Amino acid sequence: MNIKRYYLFGLIFSILFITHIHAGDITDPVRKAVDFAINKVKPSLVRIHVVSLEYYSGREIKEEASGSGIIISKDGYIITNHHVAGRTTQIFCTLANKEEIPAVLVGTDALSDIAVIKLTPSQKTEFPSVDFGDSDQVRVGDRVLAMGSPMALSQSVTQGIISNTEVVMPKMFWPFAKFSMDGEDVGSIVRWIGHDAEIIGGNSGGPLVNLQGEVIGINEMRMGLAGAIPGNLAKQVAQKLIKEGKVRRAWLGLEVQPRLKSLPESFGVLVSGIIKDSPAEKAGFKSGDILLSILGKPVNVRFEEELPLFNQLAADLPIQQSLEIKVRRDNSDTTFFITPVEREEMQPRTYELKEWGFTARNISLLAAREMKRKNQEGVIITSIREGGPSAESKPALNERDIITQVDDIPIKNIQDLITLTDKLMQGKKELIPVLVSYESKKEKRLTVVKIGIQELEDPGLEVKKAWLPLGFQVLTRDLADHLKLADKKGIRVTQIYPITSIETSGLKIGDVITRIDNDEINTSQPEDYEVLPTMIRQYKVGSIVNLTLYRGTTEMVLPVELIGAPKLEREMKKYKDEVFEFTVRELNFMDQIRNEFPDKEKGLLVAEVKEGGWAALAQLGVDDLLISINTKPVPDIATLEKVNAWIKETKPEHVVFKVLRGIHTMYLEVEPVWVKAK
Repeated sequence: MNIKRYYLFGLIFSILFITHIHAGDITDPVRKAVDFAINKVKPSLVRIHVVSLEYYSGREIKEEASGSGIIISKDGYIITNHHVAGRTTQIFCTLANKEEIPAVLVGTDALSDIAVIKLTPSQKTEFPSVDFGDSDQVRVGDRVLAMGSPMALSQSVTQGIISNTEVVMPKMFWPFAKFSMDGEDVGSIVRWIGHDAEIIGGNSGGPLVNLQGEVIGINEMRMGLAGAIPGNLAKQVAQKLIKEGKVRRAWLGLEVQPRLKSLPESFGVLVSGIIKDSPAEKAGFKSGDILLSILGKPVNVRFEEELPLFNQLAADLPIQQSLEIKVRRDNSDTTFFITPVEREEMQPRTYELKEWGFTARNISLLAAREMKRKNQEGVIITSIREGGPSAESKPALNERDIITQVDDIPIKNIQDLITLTDKLMQGKKELIPVLVSYESKKEKRLTVVKIGIQELEDPGLEVKKAWLPLGFQVLTRDLADHLKLADKKGIRVTQIYPITSIETSGLKIGDVITRIDNDEINTSQPEDYEVLPTMIRQYKVGSIVNLTLYRGTTEMVLPVELIGAPKLEREMKKYKDEVFEFTVRELNFMDQIRNEFPDKEKGLLVAEVKEGGWAALAQLGVDDLLISINTKPVPDIATLEKVNAWIKETKPEHVVFKVLRGIHTMYLEVEPVWVKAK
């Protein structure tokens, strides 16, 4: 946590007096136990001061921050939080005797929010270390001590009791019911130990200690109660980081959730979705399966609190080994064999490329699946520096654009881009124009970026019409020059919409269209984007037009049939459900293009969910694709009206919405209170 933020609230040193143990109202045996635990652990307690790295506004930003840690071995290994020391360029530790020693990052794990650093003294030193207790034996009501360095000041101890041993993020906070770290959902594998010992900024990474002087948790957050990562999980992660520098986890591609109340099974876990091209898909799993056991070990997830334990079990499976999993499908038990692969981190390391004026990183496997990409090739831009080369290109590059090629050289990863940039800039001080191929959403675009180091001041933060079914960009003068079409005006094709006349016309992505019949497409600036649609709207639907185009430098003429423009969003049929309080509409052509909904999935797009309604309680979300209600498909409004009429007539105890949310299939269950007719 950034210590500067806390000092903005004033000099509140008095807080530290509150955070220390008060002995006036505790019995002597308890006081002795507290003293014993403090004396045993405090010599191993460290204050961690770091220079952390953040990436935004196209830059690598360095910030001073601090946290806590505990020495876990005599040779100086320290456990702390990933969010304290996982993204650092410099680390110093202050020991209990006030000695300051530098340290290095050994390994970090965003998914569990655990990091390990190692002291690097100038001469060989044996350090005091702590023992871990068994966090599985912790009980509600146990007395505990939270130790650390709140506000980056001297070490402090607070006392409390265990309030809850199974803390998870409440579903009622959806869609914010996640504690994310570098794109990873920490709560997917961490079930926190809740306690009421006071912790504030700076306590992160410090130990939660029992009265035997054993570490039973690593303090991480406060949300009403304080939350600590269980010691058994933290210790396991730390051992792997020390041994390999990272945590290797298995990945199945299964998405699971607690069993629905309406299901007859008394044990197992519900498979809600399958990630495309994953081991689970290859093994034959389907949405709606009930997973019963893994390698003969029964699994049971009835409540949200049980999900992290299942995810830990799945993550610890042997990688690249065929495993037996028992599944119930359609009231029949069957066995599948699945071969887990190694799970990649969600967000690989970010880099600043000053010559480009942006920060960027590689595309992880999971991120590629989220973006529905066929592969992981390319470099994704994470932030843009305002006024920098990429922001000033026309068209400008933007956050989340993916660079795939520079001057006809494929860019498969961040190292390719760094190496090429160094080569292009070697011995040069002037700006170098390069032709960049990139993906912006689903369009394959081109732009010219003049790369190089520029000294810039931070600017501060301040009735149916005819239609040509394609995506395009204006042919700017810079693009025309680089495409060897210097005297031409027009547009460049960036996307061809499927199932249209264009798809079979022979037109290709990259073609440059300069004329429609005998009329020149008079465009040369990005602002001229509406010129082409305006020209097309002068024709009748069904007209055949001759497009003069260049494929490379070869001129050709291609006849194309104009079709009717697709319906706009406001023209689509809608349905508002007054009982469950949500609104859906039928999909239009552009919904399919933007979202790439699978052909087999027919449904309705959720346009509105009223806060506080039954649908909101089920966590139905805007832009979800509603597929079925209580297993009855709803491909169109007419069908939905019939299904809802049946629901309201039969008044079932459970109503289950099956939805597609991005690439994720989910079952959302609600138990409505039906109002009896008067």
